[in-house]
Amino acid sequence: MTNYSGSSDNKTLIGIVIGIVCIVGIISVFRFDATGKKGSGLGSDFEYNIEELSKIDPNLINYKESVSPITTGFSVTHAVAVDETGAIYVAGDKAIRNFDDKGKKLDEIELNSEPRCLAIENEKNGKAIYIGMKDHVEIYRDGKLSKTWQNLGDKSVLSSIAVSDEDVFIADAGNRIVIRFDKEGNIVNKIGEKDESRNISGFVIPSPYFDLAIARDGLLRVVNPGIQKIEAYTFAGDLEFSWGEYSNKVEGFCGCCNPVNIAILYGDDPSGDEDSFITSEKGLTRIKAYNNEGKFVSVVAGPEQLIEGGKVEVCDNPEECHLGGFDVAVDSSGRVIVLDTIKNIVRIFSAINKSDN
Repeated sequence: MTNYSGSSDNKTLIGIVIGIVCIVGIISVFRFDATGKKGSGLGSDFEYNIEELSKIDPNLINYKESVSPITTGFSVTHAVAVDETGAIYVAGDKAIRNFDDKGKKLDEIELNSEPRCLAIENEKNGKAIYIGMKDHVEIYRDGKLSKTWQNLGDKSVLSSIAVSDEDVFIADAGNRIVIRFDKEGNIVNKIGEKDESRNISGFVIPSPYFDLAIARDGLLRVVNPGIQKIEAYTFAGDLEFSWGEYSNKVEGFCGCCNPVNIAILYGDDPSGDEDSFITSEKGLTRIKAYNNEGKFVSVVAGPEQLIEGGKVEVCDNPEECHLGGFDVAVDSSGRVIVLDTIKNIVRIFSAINKSDN
Protein backbone atom coordinates (compact mmCIF):
# COMPACT_ATOMS: atom_id res chain seq x y z
CA MET A 1 0.00 0.00 0.00
CA THR A 2 1.58 3.15 -1.16
CA ASN A 3 1.75 6.64 0.23
CA TYR A 4 1.62 9.59 -2.10
CA SER A 5 0.60 13.20 -1.74
CA GLY A 6 -0.73 13.99 -5.18
CA SER A 7 -3.04 16.36 -7.04
CA SER A 8 -6.81 16.03 -6.71
CA ASP A 9 -7.44 17.13 -10.32
CA ASN A 10 -9.93 14.71 -11.82
CA LYS A 11 -10.42 13.72 -15.41
CA THR A 12 -13.73 13.35 -17.29
CA LEU A 13 -15.66 10.13 -17.51
CA ILE A 14 -14.57 7.59 -20.08
CA GLY A 15 -16.64 4.78 -18.58
CA ILE A 16 -15.03 1.61 -19.85
CA VAL A 17 -15.92 -1.60 -18.05
CA ILE A 18 -14.86 -4.89 -19.64
CA GLY A 19 -15.10 -8.67 -19.22
CA ILE A 20 -16.85 -8.95 -15.86
CA VAL A 21 -19.57 -11.56 -16.43
CA CYS A 22 -17.34 -14.15 -18.11
CA ILE A 23 -14.62 -13.89 -15.49
CA VAL A 24 -16.99 -14.24 -12.57
CA GLY A 25 -18.60 -17.21 -14.28
CA ILE A 26 -15.25 -18.96 -14.70
CA ILE A 27 -14.34 -18.36 -11.08
CA SER A 28 -17.65 -19.62 -9.69
CA VAL A 29 -18.02 -22.75 -11.85
CA PHE A 30 -14.66 -24.47 -12.18
CA ARG A 31 -12.82 -26.35 -9.45
CA PHE A 32 -9.44 -28.08 -9.25
CA ASP A 33 -9.07 -31.84 -9.02
CA ALA A 34 -6.65 -33.70 -6.76
CA THR A 35 -3.96 -33.95 -9.43
CA GLY A 36 -3.58 -30.20 -9.69
CA LYS A 37 -5.13 -29.90 -13.16
CA LYS A 38 -7.93 -27.54 -13.99
CA GLY A 39 -10.49 -29.38 -16.11
CA SER A 40 -12.65 -26.54 -17.35
CA GLY A 41 -13.20 -27.80 -20.86
CA LEU A 42 -12.01 -24.45 -22.17
CA GLY A 43 -8.97 -25.76 -24.03
CA SER A 44 -5.23 -25.63 -23.46
CA ASP A 45 -5.21 -22.10 -22.01
CA PHE A 46 -7.03 -23.40 -18.93
CA GLU A 47 -5.23 -26.69 -18.40
CA TYR A 48 -2.05 -26.72 -16.39
CA ASN A 49 -0.05 -28.48 -13.77
CA ILE A 50 0.00 -26.45 -10.56
CA GLU A 51 3.62 -27.31 -9.77
CA GLU A 52 4.74 -25.87 -13.10
CA LEU A 53 3.27 -22.47 -12.16
CA SER A 54 5.97 -21.99 -9.53
CA LYS A 55 8.64 -21.99 -12.22
CA ILE A 56 9.03 -18.65 -13.97
CA ASP A 57 11.28 -18.05 -16.96
CA PRO A 58 14.42 -16.35 -15.51
CA ASN A 59 14.36 -13.94 -18.46
CA LEU A 60 11.11 -12.50 -17.10
CA ILE A 61 12.58 -11.75 -13.66
CA ASN A 62 14.12 -8.28 -13.69
CA TYR A 63 14.67 -7.86 -9.95
CA LYS A 64 16.81 -9.47 -7.27
CA GLU A 65 16.84 -9.36 -3.49
CA SER A 66 19.39 -6.66 -2.71
CA VAL A 67 19.73 -6.58 1.09
CA SER A 68 19.25 -9.00 3.97
CA PRO A 69 15.63 -9.41 5.13
CA ILE A 70 14.47 -7.19 7.97
CA THR A 71 13.07 -9.01 10.98
CA THR A 72 10.06 -7.07 12.25
CA GLY A 73 9.68 -8.90 15.58
CA PHE A 74 5.91 -9.10 15.06
CA SER A 75 3.90 -12.30 15.34
CA VAL A 76 1.29 -10.97 12.89
CA THR A 77 1.84 -8.35 10.19
CA HIS A 78 -0.58 -6.60 7.83
CA ALA A 79 0.92 -3.63 6.00
CA VAL A 80 4.10 -1.83 4.96
CA ALA A 81 4.76 1.78 3.91
CA VAL A 82 7.83 3.86 3.08
CA ASP A 83 8.47 7.58 3.69
CA GLU A 84 10.53 9.97 1.57
CA THR A 85 13.71 9.20 3.54
CA GLY A 86 13.44 5.48 2.81
CA ALA A 87 12.37 4.56 6.35
CA ILE A 88 10.15 1.48 6.35
CA TYR A 89 6.99 1.34 8.49
CA VAL A 90 5.33 -1.96 9.36
CA ALA A 91 1.89 -2.46 10.91
CA GLY A 92 1.63 -5.56 13.08
CA ASP A 93 0.37 -6.94 16.40
CA LYS A 94 -0.66 -3.77 18.26
CA ALA A 95 2.03 -1.38 17.04
CA ILE A 96 3.70 0.45 14.18
CA ARG A 97 7.46 -0.04 13.92
CA ASN A 98 9.79 1.72 11.53
CA PHE A 99 13.23 0.63 10.37
CA ASP A 100 16.02 1.86 8.16
CA ASP A 101 16.82 -0.23 5.08
CA LYS A 102 19.51 -2.11 6.98
CA GLY A 103 16.97 -3.36 9.51
CA LYS A 104 17.80 -1.04 12.41
CA LYS A 105 14.68 -0.25 14.41
CA LEU A 106 14.15 3.51 14.54
CA ASP A 107 10.92 3.95 16.46
CA GLU A 108 7.69 2.30 17.61
CA ILE A 109 4.15 3.47 18.21
CA GLU A 110 2.15 1.32 20.59
CA LEU A 111 -1.56 0.98 19.84
CA ASN A 112 -4.63 -0.21 21.69
CA SER A 113 -5.74 -2.58 18.94
CA GLU A 114 -4.44 -4.25 15.80
CA PRO A 115 -3.58 -1.98 12.84
CA ARG A 116 -4.62 -3.24 9.41
CA CYS A 117 -3.22 -0.58 7.05
CA LEU A 118 -1.27 2.67 7.08
CA ALA A 119 -0.03 5.60 5.02
CA ILE A 120 2.60 8.28 5.67
CA GLU A 121 2.04 11.93 4.75
CA ASN A 122 4.79 14.52 4.74
CA GLU A 123 3.72 17.73 6.45
CA LYS A 124 5.52 21.04 6.93
CA ASN A 125 6.38 20.25 10.52
CA GLY A 126 6.92 16.51 10.26
CA LYS A 127 4.96 13.41 9.33
CA ALA A 128 1.40 12.31 9.82
CA ILE A 129 0.87 8.56 10.10
CA TYR A 130 -2.63 7.48 9.10
CA ILE A 131 -3.46 4.10 10.63
CA GLY A 132 -6.50 2.07 9.66
CA MET A 133 -7.82 -0.01 12.51
CA LYS A 134 -10.65 -2.45 11.82
CA ASP A 135 -13.40 0.17 11.84
CA HIS A 136 -11.81 3.61 12.17
CA VAL A 137 -8.75 5.73 11.38
CA GLU A 138 -6.25 7.08 13.90
CA ILE A 139 -3.71 9.77 13.04
CA TYR A 140 -0.37 10.05 14.85
CA ARG A 141 2.10 12.94 14.83
CA ASP A 142 5.42 12.88 16.68
CA GLY A 143 4.55 9.42 17.94
CA LYS A 144 1.39 10.63 19.68
CA LEU A 145 -2.28 10.20 18.86
CA SER A 146 -3.44 13.39 17.16
CA LYS A 147 -6.96 12.50 16.12
CA THR A 148 -9.40 9.60 15.97
CA TRP A 149 -11.98 9.58 13.21
CA GLN A 150 -15.53 8.25 13.34
CA ASN A 151 -16.33 4.57 13.76
CA LEU A 152 -17.56 3.16 10.45
CA GLY A 153 -19.59 0.29 11.86
CA ASP A 154 -19.36 -3.36 12.81
CA LYS A 155 -19.12 -4.60 9.22
CA SER A 156 -16.09 -2.43 8.40
CA VAL A 157 -12.71 -3.99 7.71
CA LEU A 158 -10.34 -1.22 6.68
CA SER A 159 -7.70 -2.56 4.33
CA SER A 160 -5.93 0.38 2.64
CA ILE A 161 -5.33 4.13 2.96
CA ALA A 162 -4.13 6.64 0.36
CA VAL A 163 -3.53 10.34 1.08
CA SER A 164 -3.58 13.25 -1.38
CA ASP A 165 -3.13 16.98 -0.80
CA GLU A 166 -6.71 17.49 0.34
CA ASP A 167 -8.26 14.05 0.68
CA VAL A 168 -7.87 10.69 2.38
CA PHE A 169 -9.21 7.54 0.72
CA ILE A 170 -10.09 4.44 2.72
CA ALA A 171 -10.77 1.00 1.25
CA ASP A 172 -13.33 -0.81 3.40
CA ALA A 173 -13.26 -4.50 2.50
CA GLY A 174 -16.10 -5.32 4.88
CA ASN A 175 -18.53 -2.89 3.25
CA ARG A 176 -16.96 -3.29 -0.23
CA ILE A 177 -16.62 0.44 -0.76
CA VAL A 178 -14.04 3.23 -0.98
CA ILE A 179 -14.73 6.23 1.24
CA ARG A 180 -13.31 9.67 0.49
CA PHE A 181 -12.68 11.90 3.52
CA ASP A 182 -11.45 15.44 3.84
CA LYS A 183 -8.47 16.05 6.11
CA GLU A 184 -10.76 16.74 9.06
CA GLY A 185 -12.29 13.27 8.84
CA ASN A 186 -15.58 14.26 7.22
CA ILE A 187 -16.98 11.95 4.56
CA VAL A 188 -17.01 13.66 1.15
CA ASN A 189 -18.35 10.85 -1.03
CA LYS A 190 -18.23 7.11 -1.60
CA ILE A 191 -16.64 5.44 -4.62
CA GLY A 192 -17.51 2.15 -6.30
CA GLU A 193 -21.11 1.60 -5.26
CA LYS A 194 -23.03 -0.33 -7.90
CA ASP A 195 -24.57 2.17 -10.33
CA GLU A 196 -25.71 1.01 -13.76
CA SER A 197 -26.20 4.60 -14.94
CA ARG A 198 -22.45 5.21 -14.42
CA ASN A 199 -21.38 1.77 -15.73
CA ILE A 200 -20.14 0.78 -12.26
CA SER A 201 -20.74 -2.86 -11.36
CA GLY A 202 -19.45 -2.62 -7.78
CA PHE A 203 -16.49 -4.20 -6.01
CA VAL A 204 -16.24 -7.99 -5.63
CA ILE A 205 -14.31 -8.64 -2.40
CA PRO A 206 -14.20 -12.37 -1.52
CA SER A 207 -11.52 -11.93 1.18
CA PRO A 208 -10.22 -9.01 3.29
CA TYR A 209 -7.80 -7.81 0.60
CA PHE A 210 -8.87 -4.56 -1.03
CA ASP A 211 -6.16 -2.07 -2.00
CA LEU A 212 -5.91 1.39 -3.53
CA ALA A 213 -3.33 4.03 -4.48
CA ILE A 214 -3.28 7.52 -5.96
CA ALA A 215 -1.49 7.95 -9.28
CA ARG A 216 0.12 11.15 -10.54
CA ASP A 217 -2.46 11.42 -13.32
CA GLY A 218 -4.95 12.45 -10.64
CA LEU A 219 -6.89 9.19 -10.70
CA LEU A 220 -7.45 6.76 -7.87
CA ARG A 221 -6.47 3.18 -8.66
CA VAL A 222 -8.57 0.57 -6.86
CA VAL A 223 -8.14 -3.19 -7.00
CA ASN A 224 -11.35 -5.10 -7.75
CA PRO A 225 -9.88 -8.48 -6.76
CA GLY A 226 -12.88 -10.72 -7.37
CA ILE A 227 -12.80 -9.86 -11.08
CA GLN A 228 -8.99 -9.55 -11.37
CA LYS A 229 -9.09 -5.86 -12.34
CA ILE A 230 -7.43 -2.60 -11.37
CA GLU A 231 -9.94 0.20 -11.87
CA ALA A 232 -9.25 3.94 -12.26
CA TYR A 233 -11.68 6.39 -10.69
CA THR A 234 -11.92 10.15 -10.46
CA PHE A 235 -12.08 11.49 -6.95
CA ALA A 236 -15.78 12.19 -7.60
CA GLY A 237 -16.30 8.49 -8.23
CA ASP A 238 -16.52 8.21 -12.02
CA LEU A 239 -15.00 5.05 -13.50
CA GLU A 240 -12.50 6.00 -16.20
CA PHE A 241 -11.03 2.67 -17.27
CA SER A 242 -9.76 -0.67 -15.99
CA TRP A 243 -7.17 -3.29 -16.82
CA GLY A 244 -6.25 -6.83 -15.82
CA GLU A 245 -7.36 -10.29 -16.88
CA TYR A 246 -8.09 -13.67 -15.34
CA SER A 247 -5.43 -16.08 -16.60
CA ASN A 248 -3.03 -18.74 -15.40
CA LYS A 249 -0.34 -17.14 -17.57
CA VAL A 250 2.22 -14.88 -15.95
CA GLU A 251 0.71 -11.81 -17.61
CA GLY A 252 -2.63 -12.34 -15.87
CA PHE A 253 -4.03 -12.77 -12.37
CA CYS A 254 -5.00 -16.24 -11.23
CA GLY A 255 -7.28 -17.46 -8.45
CA CYS A 256 -10.36 -16.20 -6.67
CA CYS A 257 -9.23 -12.72 -5.72
CA ASN A 258 -6.08 -11.17 -7.13
CA PRO A 259 -4.13 -8.99 -7.07
CA VAL A 260 -4.34 -8.49 -3.33
CA ASN A 261 -2.09 -5.42 -3.12
CA ILE A 262 -0.58 -2.79 -5.40
CA ALA A 263 2.00 0.00 -5.28
CA ILE A 264 2.86 2.70 -7.81
CA LEU A 265 6.44 3.02 -9.01
CA TYR A 266 6.95 6.57 -10.23
CA GLY A 267 8.90 7.12 -13.43
CA ASP A 268 11.04 10.07 -14.52
CA ASP A 269 8.24 11.76 -16.48
CA PRO A 270 6.51 14.31 -14.19
CA SER A 271 3.26 13.76 -16.09
CA GLY A 272 3.09 10.22 -14.76
CA ASP A 273 3.15 8.67 -18.24
CA GLU A 274 6.10 6.49 -17.24
CA ASP A 275 4.67 5.38 -13.93
CA SER A 276 4.25 1.65 -13.43
CA PHE A 277 2.42 -0.68 -11.07
CA ILE A 278 3.71 -3.32 -8.72
CA THR A 279 1.16 -6.05 -7.95
CA SER A 280 1.08 -8.82 -5.37
CA GLU A 281 -0.87 -12.09 -5.70
CA LYS A 282 -1.70 -14.70 -3.09
CA GLY A 283 -2.02 -18.45 -3.56
CA LEU A 284 0.17 -18.37 -6.63
CA THR A 285 2.46 -15.90 -4.84
CA ARG A 286 3.95 -13.48 -7.36
CA ILE A 287 5.12 -9.88 -7.32
CA LYS A 288 4.97 -8.35 -10.82
CA ALA A 289 5.41 -5.05 -12.65
CA TYR A 290 3.03 -3.54 -15.22
CA ASN A 291 3.27 -0.29 -17.18
CA ASN A 292 0.85 2.62 -16.82
CA GLU A 293 -1.53 1.05 -19.33
CA GLY A 294 -1.58 -2.31 -17.58
CA LYS A 295 0.77 -4.16 -19.91
CA PHE A 296 2.92 -6.80 -18.20
CA VAL A 297 6.57 -5.70 -17.90
CA SER A 298 8.39 -8.18 -15.67
CA VAL A 299 8.35 -10.38 -12.60
CA VAL A 300 9.84 -8.97 -9.41
CA ALA A 301 9.74 -12.32 -7.60
CA GLY A 302 7.83 -15.56 -8.01
CA PRO A 303 6.97 -18.53 -5.76
CA GLU A 304 10.49 -19.93 -5.96
CA GLN A 305 11.87 -16.66 -4.56
CA LEU A 306 9.07 -15.91 -2.10
CA ILE A 307 7.74 -19.20 -0.70
CA GLU A 308 9.74 -22.00 0.88
CA GLY A 309 9.94 -24.85 -1.63
CA GLY A 310 8.23 -22.71 -4.25
CA LYS A 311 4.86 -24.02 -3.07
CA VAL A 312 1.76 -22.67 -4.79
CA GLU A 313 -2.00 -22.79 -4.26
CA VAL A 314 -4.38 -21.87 -7.05
CA CYS A 315 -7.75 -21.30 -5.45
CA ASP A 316 -11.24 -20.55 -6.68
CA ASN A 317 -12.46 -19.57 -3.22
CA PRO A 318 -10.64 -17.71 -0.43
CA GLU A 319 -10.93 -20.54 2.10
CA GLU A 320 -8.53 -22.60 -0.04
CA CYS A 321 -5.81 -19.92 -0.17
CA HIS A 322 -3.33 -19.78 2.70
CA LEU A 323 -0.14 -18.64 0.94
CA GLY A 324 0.92 -15.08 0.38
CA GLY A 325 -1.18 -11.98 0.79
CA PHE A 326 2.10 -10.05 0.90
CA ASP A 327 1.89 -6.25 1.01
CA VAL A 328 4.08 -4.14 -1.28
CA ALA A 329 5.49 -0.62 -1.32
CA VAL A 330 8.19 1.21 -3.26
CA ASP A 331 10.87 3.67 -2.19
CA SER A 332 12.24 6.73 -3.98
CA SER A 333 15.09 4.75 -5.55
CA GLY A 334 12.66 2.35 -7.22
CA ARG A 335 13.20 -0.60 -4.92
CA VAL A 336 10.26 -2.88 -4.24
CA ILE A 337 9.54 -3.44 -0.55
CA VAL A 338 7.75 -6.71 0.19
CA LEU A 339 6.16 -7.52 3.53
CA ASP A 340 6.28 -11.29 3.94
CA THR A 341 3.25 -11.91 6.16
CA ILE A 342 4.17 -15.58 6.60
CA LYS A 343 7.60 -15.04 8.14
CA ASN A 344 6.80 -11.46 9.25
CA ILE A 345 9.90 -10.05 7.58
CA VAL A 346 10.52 -7.26 5.09
CA ARG A 347 12.35 -8.13 1.88
CA ILE A 348 13.80 -5.57 -0.54
CA PHE A 349 14.17 -6.14 -4.28
CA SER A 350 16.13 -3.93 -6.70
CA ALA A 351 15.95 -3.80 -10.47
CA ILE A 352 18.63 -5.69 -12.40
CA ASN A 353 20.44 -3.82 -15.14
CA LYS A 354 20.62 -6.67 -17.60
CA SER A 355 22.64 -4.62 -20.08
CA ASP A 356 25.56 -4.93 -17.68
CA ASN A 357 25.44 -8.72 -17.76
